[in-house]
Amino acid sequence: MNEAVQETVQSCPQCGDTIRSDARFTTWCTGCDWNVDPAAPAEAQGRVERVRRALARRHGERLVAELTTGGGGQAPPRRGAAGAVALALALVVHAVTALLTLGGLWLLVTGWGHPGRLLGAVALLALAWTLRPRFGSLPDDWPVLRRAAAPVLFAWVDEVAAVAGTRGVDAVVLDTDLNASVTTYGVRGRRVLTIGLPLWEMLGPQERVALLGHELGHFSNGDTRHGMVLGQAFRSLGTWHYYVARTPHPTPLEAVVNLLTLVPRLLVAGMILLLDRLTLRATQRAEYLADSTAARAGSTDAAIRLMDSLLVVPSAEGMLRREANSRQVKGRGSDPEGLWGRLAAHVGSVPGREYERLRRAAVRRGHSVDSTHPPTHLRRDVLRAGAPREAAVPVDAERHRAVADELAAARAELARRLLRDGLGE
Repeated sequence: MNEAVQETVQSCPQCGDTIRSDARFTTWCTGCDWNVDPAAPAEAQGRVERVRRALARRHGERLVAELTTGGGGQAPPRRGAAGAVALALALVVHAVTALLTLGGLWLLVTGWGHPGRLLGAVALLALAWTLRPRFGSLPDDWPVLRRAAAPVLFAWVDEVAAVAGTRGVDAVVLDTDLNASVTTYGVRGRRVLTIGLPLWEMLGPQERVALLGHELGHFSNGDTRHGMVLGQAFRSLGTWHYYVARTPHPTPLEAVVNLLTLVPRLLVAGMILLLDRLTLRATQRAEYLADSTAARAGSTDAAIRLMDSLLVVPSAEGMLRREANSRQVKGRGSDPEGLWGRLAAHVGSVPGREYERLRRAAVRRGHSVDSTHPPTHLRRDVLRAGAPREAAVPVDAERHRAVADELAAARAELARRLLRDGLGE
C-alpha cells in the first residue's frame, strides 16, 4: 500500500499563488519557482575542481546541442588526436611511478652501509607503492553471485550485453548503495556488475533492463576514463594532488612546505586539468551512449523512467535512513521482510509535482554536482529528442519471478544489514 498523501495548502510568499503540496516533500511554487531548490549544492571547493566543473559545463552544452540536432550519439567516436595525447600523458604519469620504483630499488641494492641511501630507498618505494596500479578484487563483505547460482539473471545480462555489442560479466555483486556500476577485477580484467539492491528494488522490470543496458554500455562505447591506462593515471594524479595539496591557514613551518611544494602542485594540477580537457567530451559522450544502449535494451520510455527514478534517489535514501533509525532507536518495527516493498511503495507515492521540482532544480544546478556525469535532466532531454525505441529485451512475468527467486537470499540478508547498520555515507 502506498504511503498516505499529506496535503497542505498555503500562499507563495514570493508571488502569492496558492500552493497545494504534499507535506512529505518540499513545498515550492510552480509559478515563480520559489523554494524549488532549497538544498542547492555548495560551491565546489578548490581551484582545480572549480575549473573542472566549468570545463564540464562548456563541453556539456556543446555536446547536448550536437546530440540533439545531429544524431551524434549513435556510434562511439574514434580515439582521435585528443585521445592519443591523453593516452601519451597517462603513460608519462605511469612512467614517473616506474622511475620511482626503479630508483628505490637501485638505492636499496647499492645502499648497504649507507643509511641515507636506505632511507631514500624506503621513501621512494613507499611512494611508488601508493601510486601503483590497482587491479581490484571482488569484495568479501557483500553477496557475490556467479553463473551457477543465478543462471536466469546471468542469461538476462548476457542478452542485454548482446544488444550493447559486448559480452556479459563474470560476477554480480549486490550491495546497499542506491547506485549501479561496472568495472574489472584481477590482472586478467574479469568483469563485474555491481547492483545496489535499493535502486534495483525501486525499478520496474523494463527499467531494470534499461539500467543493465546503461551499465553494460560502458564496456562498448569508448568510455576511456574507465580504461586501465587512463583510469589508473587519474587515480595516481589524485594521490599526487593529495600529497602536495596546499595547507590552508598554515603555521610558519607549513607555509615553508607550501612554498616548496608550489611547483609540483602546479604541475599536478595542470596535468589533471589537461587530461580533463582531453577526455571530458569523450567521457560525457560515453554517458549519453550508455543511455542510448539503455533505450535500445529496455525501450526509450523505460530509460526515461530510469532517469526519473534517479531524481528521487535522495528521497529513497531518506526513507531507508528513517527505517534504520527507527529499528536502532526503538529496537523494534521496520521488519526486514517487508523493507523492499515499503521502499517501492514510497517511491510509487512520490507525486508528479515533486518530479517536476527535481527536474527544475537539476536545470538550475547544471554540472555543479559532478564534472564527469552529465546532469540527469540533460540525459533525459537527449533521450526524448531521439526516435522512440521499443524494448529489444522485454521481460515477461516468469523471468521476472525467476530472477527474484535467485536474489531472494541476498534481498533478505541486505535488508537485515541495512536496518542494522544503516546506509553508508
